[in-house]
Amino acid sequence: MQGVQNDQSELMSLQARRLMYPEGNGFRYETGGMMEQLRVLTADRIREFHREMYQPKNLCLVLIGEIDHQNMLEILEKFEDGILDEVPAISAPFKRPWVESDKTPALKETIVDTVHFPEDDESSGEVMVGFFGPNVNDTLLICALEILLTYLCGSSVSVLENTLVEKEALASQVSYYTETRPDVVVWLSLSSVATEKLADVEERLFQLLRETASKSLDMAYMRDCINRFRRQIKFYAESSGDFFSETVIEDHLYGSRDGSDLRKNESLEELDYLEVWTEEQWRKFLSKWLSDAHHVSILGVPSKALSQKLKSEEKARVKAQQDRLGEEGLKELERKLEAAKAENDKEIPREILEQFKIPGTDSIHFIPTTTARSGLAKKMGDLHNDIQMVIDKHKIDLPLFIHFEHIPSNFVTLKLIISTTSVATQLQPLLSLYLMNFFTTPISRNGKKMEFEQVVTELEKDTISYGLAPQGSNPELLQIDFRIEPEKHEAAITWLRTMLFDSVFDVTRLKASVTKMLAEIPDAKRDGDNMAAAVNAMVHWSPESSSRARNTLVKALYLKRIDRLLRDEPETVISQMESIRKSLCRFENFRVNVIANIEMLAKPVSSWKLLTSSLDCTKPLNPLESRKAYLSDAARNPGNLAYIVPMPTIDSSFAYLTAKGPSSYDHPQLPALMVALSYLNAVEGPMWVAVRGTGLAYGSGFGHNKDTGLVKFSIYRSPDVFKAYEAAKKQVEGHISGTMPFDPPALDGAISNIVRRFADEQPTMGSAAAVSFTNQVIYGISKDWNNAILKQVRDVKVEQIKEVLQSVVLPVLQPESANLIVTCATIMEEDLVKNFEASGFRPEVRSLSSFQDDYGLKPKEGEDDAEDGEEEGEEDDGSEGSEASDDEDD
Repeated sequence: MQGVQNDQSELMSLQARRLMYPEGNGFRYETGGMMEQLRVLTADRIREFHREMYQPKNLCLVLIGEIDHQNMLEILEKFEDGILDEVPAISAPFKRPWVESDKTPALKETIVDTVHFPEDDESSGEVMVGFFGPNVNDTLLICALEILLTYLCGSSVSVLENTLVEKEALASQVSYYTETRPDVVVWLSLSSVATEKLADVEERLFQLLRETASKSLDMAYMRDCINRFRRQIKFYAESSGDFFSETVIEDHLYGSRDGSDLRKNESLEELDYLEVWTEEQWRKFLSKWLSDAHHVSILGVPSKALSQKLKSEEKARVKAQQDRLGEEGLKELERKLEAAKAENDKEIPREILEQFKIPGTDSIHFIPTTTARSGLAKKMGDLHNDIQMVIDKHKIDLPLFIHFEHIPSNFVTLKLIISTTSVATQLQPLLSLYLMNFFTTPISRNGKKMEFEQVVTELEKDTISYGLAPQGSNPELLQIDFRIEPEKHEAAITWLRTMLFDSVFDVTRLKASVTKMLAEIPDAKRDGDNMAAAVNAMVHWSPESSSRARNTLVKALYLKRIDRLLRDEPETVISQMESIRKSLCRFENFRVNVIANIEMLAKPVSSWKLLTSSLDCTKPLNPLESRKAYLSDAARNPGNLAYIVPMPTIDSSFAYLTAKGPSSYDHPQLPALMVALSYLNAVEGPMWVAVRGTGLAYGSGFGHNKDTGLVKFSIYRSPDVFKAYEAAKKQVEGHISGTMPFDPPALDGAISNIVRRFADEQPTMGSAAAVSFTNQVIYGISKDWNNAILKQVRDVKVEQIKEVLQSVVLPVLQPESANLIVTCATIMEEDLVKNFEASGFRPEVRSLSSFQDDYGLKPKEGEDDAEDGEEEGEEDDGSEGSEASDDEDD
């Protein structure tokens, strides 16, 4: 909690809940606990809560997937019999939480309150609005609410987003989400609002809601929202296990125990009713639940003074505590702490652990898919299966690289992978704007300009979802996604062609995109972990890396200057965008992935002529370079580099340590390294106990990128990142020396965790198909590489683990072989520098702004270059998206 109690979202959310819920209502409080309460919370109070709440009548077990039902029931029966003496009697009275608790009273008035949060950059804040909605079990009204919110702020053409963001530029985003409560809670959030306009923008929001409720609605678009929602529900039911688990959990919490509320999910008949709602019904619904409803509005105001105040108060609190306890009191507390740690660290009796039989890795059945290839993809090898025969029947002279994955699905996923290697380095930062603008720009159709609102409306009619973002497994690539119904297969390919080649780079739209991205930067730079990752990426990737060029610390400078160019020399930016288009939109940069029931597609190959008809298809494919080619010198030769970056917006610290490791998928050390890292990262494992279990960090863990070879250790939200680092290093050294022996059941668990991780990557048919494509095309390994590596993992011996701990893992924690990046509260700077220096590091204190890069796009003479509220001399003081952050880039 120390890491979040004073951040913007936590402060605003907590105040909103306190104003919406009365004293004694559980929804009013911070789930994680406030620091002042946690300091006096006792173990007995926790045990009391567990005894009261963790009993069979208040628990719901949700299992989704391949299950041996009889075995499951036998285990559950044995488990329940074993705990009957530990929980209240089954016949004892039990007050069902939330359902039988006092009902939350409706808001009697509208409240607008201001919350200050610590931040040196006082330029922008946030508006957060909360409403009570319909009863959670009224599925018709809940569906109506979801449709209405989509209509209002679901995309760039919806009422609130289009007006407040696209046209009036009052916020970078209008978003919504609903919280499942007995009465659903609706939250509207306006991000990156100019601080001096917060109150005005809040008023403008409700003015716009009332205007919408009082005027004619766009019923055609409302029906589009309903139809798209129907398509999305069907798609998510097929493609996400969470779709069912969330429904069951919500029913367990708030539904009738006879299952009648759950049965409402058997059909989508509510959408049939909503399709015939009249405009008047929708307007009344909007008025009742939003525009005329009492609500709580929170204006989040950044405050540099509060940042300094919190720093001073924390120093004073610690000093007062030390003075009150005195030397003897502190020693007594230390003795109590060590005794508690000793009790907590007692070894679990082996006979208890051995009761739990670990199934073999071969008990996991991965979802099979069938691969087929067309065009240049066939150079990867001949395939002999029924689906390849289907593709081969379409004897089309089309060299386009197309990789098919056949699955039994009612939907189609199309992916176009685009190489960015041909984009000039100095233009790479402009890719952020290209991505943001891609689906929100006018197009030219039949010689006429179609405005972006009509483009988005038509796109939404034809799709379940669409987007453009860095490719997930290799962010040096771009990936355009369309999820569609089979009958829209050719329509989606036509949209690909249109958005790639017929889009119009419109100055007004480009300005709107730049304004949104610039407005989001202050928020991004308030996040300690995000900025640690951003600095880490700036240090370890070369300027030629497109993922580095999209980093927040590049956008902070570059986009300011693009904004100025759009005002003064718009033709320059248009020319640069056209240059990017010409560099990207080439046959040799394109690879296609189709995931579908291929037999349902009328023309699985020839349809793609719509994309390639005007391209030069004689060029050889550009190779997919390994990410290793884009590493910086600091990443190729890590060691003796350490940066500490103080941040006034955070109360804790974050760290990344990076060193070299195996850089191929067939490296002989890889199986042992996988087991070693899985062992160290295990929940309640040795590293967990040493770091999180002792309160030294909220989380920590090792990671390994097989493409680059980089091994990383991260520490997340720590009250003292150096102590967390020390504890981690001690664990690794102990396992190497033998003073901390490996636990055989935990090693078995580590192997099981690797299997689980592979299974988690492909829990559905669609994700299994995506993994198959990624393995074969992006990584260049066999489709069944996972199965092959698991066989090697099962044979790893303890001595092999010790060897990789010594040669690969320990160097991540040593100053001569690792690079260190730390972001921390300003109050921590001095101690962290001193402690890391004592451990052999040579830390340099630097500001965030010192890592920014303009890629040669310099400001005009006299142009203010102070960025995002960072003062000169700071260093001396020690919707559907088309844009994604590359700050947390591996």
